Amino acid sequence: MSSVSASSLVKNLIRTEILALSAYHVPDSSGYIKLDAMENPYLLPQPLREEIAAIVADADINRYPDPNPLALKGKIRELLDLPAGIDVLLGNGSDELIQLLAMALNKPGATLLSVEPSFVMYKMIATFTAMRYVGVPLAADFGLDLAAMLSAIEREQPALVFLAYPNNPTGNLFSAEAVQEIIAASPGLVVVDEAYYAFARDSFIPQLARYPNLLVMRTFSKLGMAGLRLGFLAGSAVWLEQLEKLRLPYNVGVLPQLVAEKLLDNHEVLLQQAAQIMSERAVLFEQLKAIAGVQVYPTEANFLLFRVSQATAVFEGMKRRGVLIKNLNGGHPMLTDCLRVTVGTPEENQRFIVVLQESIG
Repeated sequence: MSSVSASSLVKNLIRTEILALSAYHVPDSSGYIKLDAMENPYLLPQPLREEIAAIVADADINRYPDPNPLALKGKIRELLDLPAGIDVLLGNGSDELIQLLAMALNKPGATLLSVEPSFVMYKMIATFTAMRYVGVPLAADFGLDLAAMLSAIEREQPALVFLAYPNNPTGNLFSAEAVQEIIAASPGLVVVDEAYYAFARDSFIPQLARYPNLLVMRTFSKLGMAGLRLGFLAGSAVWLEQLEKLRLPYNVGVLPQLVAEKLLDNHEVLLQQAAQIMSERAVLFEQLKAIAGVQVYPTEANFLLFRVSQATAVFEGMKRRGVLIKNLNGGHPMLTDCLRVTVGTPEENQRFIVVLQESIG
């Protein structure tokens, strides 16, 4: 064995589809105005930060976390006004929940179906779990191609469908009626991913009791808790009790549990910040719309997708000038020459506009 190289062992032992993957890339953001990751740009008010500091100081970090934090779950249930029979399952962000769902439903021959372009982790996690993946292209305006979706559902009979609502990276909110048709037509589970719920005008949470094959997934990351890595699934307890069997024990740490409870007690603070982000989003949309050569797309998330000639050169130019956004050019044919910017503070947004114009010019 000692004569065999590590690279030979890797090539022989790692699954070929994993060898073909590229790891999810997170660029170094040190020294940049960071507008690439859909984060809330605002710190918490100082008094609340001091309360959290006291909670953290007294936390029993020498002990394993509560494997079933009923108080935190109860706060989420109350926040969502969930009816009897509808429960929540906690995850280390939404990524863990996507993987858990794929593991649970990946019977031999099972298919995971989503739209494209959308959240890249749906396809990546299907690959991780060796689950067959089918992506249905969106319409030219990034809306749902309902006929194509219904045809694919009929043809593929997917065990699992993911729909981001609003969609990432396009930012738009699909037609609620079209999503309802997809849920009704699907033979398997449909997960509506509402990562950007705080910035959108609609939710499928009120529909949970209506559809036995519907779950809603949310993360608190975009609202201002990205560092906590806390997400949840909401849906029928019949589904969640099966999914709980696959959840790794202690998947949500002591500190995320305690801090999230405190923040949910102050949910209105985070919603006020979300309202400020939406106000800035409207200003930023109009400013982008006014720049010659820029096509900006409607959004109900905390970011804007826009198209510009020579997008990669513009991206690199902005980076040299200290502003980091997301380059989507080359990620999907429909995203050719597309860039995505997170809504920042008013000062960050104005610097972004100046730097964008300089990089285009």
